[in-house]
Amino acid sequence: MPGTGATIGYIENRPIDEIEVGDHAELVRTLTARDIDAFAVVSGDVNPAHVDPEFAQDGIFHKVIAHGMWGGALISNVLGTQLPGPGTIYLDQSLKFLKPVGIGDTVTVRVTVTRKDSEKNRVTLDCRCTNGDGKPVITGQAVVIAPDRKIRRPRVTMPDLLLHRRGAVHDRLLARAESLPALPTAVIHPCDAASLQGALQSRDLGLIDPVLVGPEERIRSAAEEAGLDVAGLPVVDTPHSHASAEMAVTLVRDGRADALMKGALGSDEVMAAVVAKSKGLRSERRMSHVHVMDVPTYPKPLLITDAAINIAPDLQTKADIVRNAIDLARAIGIDAPKVAILSAAEMITPRMQSTVEAAALCKMADRGQISGGVLDGPLAFDNAVSMRSVASKGISSSVAGQADILVVPDLEAGSMIAKQLMYLAGAEAAGIVLGAQVPILLTSRADDTRTRVASAAIGVLFSATRHRAW
Repeated sequence: MPGTGATIGYIENRPIDEIEVGDHAELVRTLTARDIDAFAVVSGDVNPAHVDPEFAQDGIFHKVIAHGMWGGALISNVLGTQLPGPGTIYLDQSLKFLKPVGIGDTVTVRVTVTRKDSEKNRVTLDCRCTNGDGKPVITGQAVVIAPDRKIRRPRVTMPDLLLHRRGAVHDRLLARAESLPALPTAVIHPCDAASLQGALQSRDLGLIDPVLVGPEERIRSAAEEAGLDVAGLPVVDTPHSHASAEMAVTLVRDGRADALMKGALGSDEVMAAVVAKSKGLRSERRMSHVHVMDVPTYPKPLLITDAAINIAPDLQTKADIVRNAIDLARAIGIDAPKVAILSAAEMITPRMQSTVEAAALCKMADRGQISGGVLDGPLAFDNAVSMRSVASKGISSSVAGQADILVVPDLEAGSMIAKQLMYLAGAEAAGIVLGAQVPILLTSRADDTRTRVASAAIGVLFSATRHRAW
């Protein structure tokens, strides 16, 4: 008699007095890459045969395969939830692995009672896993203590499992940038370990060719204290942070640098030198900051702008903010970026200026004043990133629910969105300022080396496209 397992919403066992030799139960499961990742995370087994496609391709099976005990866990699943079910105690399990299981393979797990010892409540079961062709991949035998009473319990709802490779989005950008020539970069006032580490690792990865600009004695002292080697790197000595920013801008104007990287000084000091009327790096376009975010709960890079430079941008400034973000999105490989112009609501309301300006930006795009992307707005945040929200509100849009770029109404809103994603959703954010004559890698002093390297990679990709707004 087959063991049918739990009814809908419940899990139910087969006590010893209901079990007979020949009874069986089974489940069917198709292996996914997510299954392999989850098993590796829980078990700690990161054998490259299972988690490294490049390595696995050269292995004996020429593909990534499941951990052998993934199949063993499926057998445990049947024993613990169907036959005998809840209350079962594992005593012994033997397994023989006959064939590999690859991603996309469907495995049928079947356990069959071959012996019953009613005095000791022990049950022996034949265990067999077969693939889609009906060929055995795992065989074995299990011995369990079966429960002596009927158990029927509500099926426990397990928490959702979110799998995300930390920095995966930025790592893909880094891989692309590493194939490009190093970007000559003036590193402004790198007088602490964090900014030096970011510059040195970016150099070691072939992203930048750094020139350190700042008080030489402080730079070398910080390097020595952190155990970093700056020997051989050019250092332009300056007396203080203001002078460092001004000298870095001069290096760009003299053709000795094609990018700026912020070190241990305030963003306002950097930008003051950049926007100086006579000696700065202004272009015809308004400068703006773009976060390129790796959000664990979002399936692709998410660009947020402007959360750092323009406090309360007017319509013309917003147009430049959109243009800068589109240029960057295209530089990192998004050919026709979807641009969501955010507000608190998706309806145009004259009393809410951001909704009116969102509509105006979309009309500017319709008439070719903004090009290279697909715009829609106003959109609330949920409408921009959630297809479920879009469906519930009946919004028809090629942007809504799947935005690549979020254009915020002002700096306060942008900063709140970006920091909420970082501190509540585990997002990582690389930052860059566009609209000047060269890209400016404007990271926070609290950013780690990964973020600084990711910002450098984005700067390299942007420079390589020659889509500069100057």
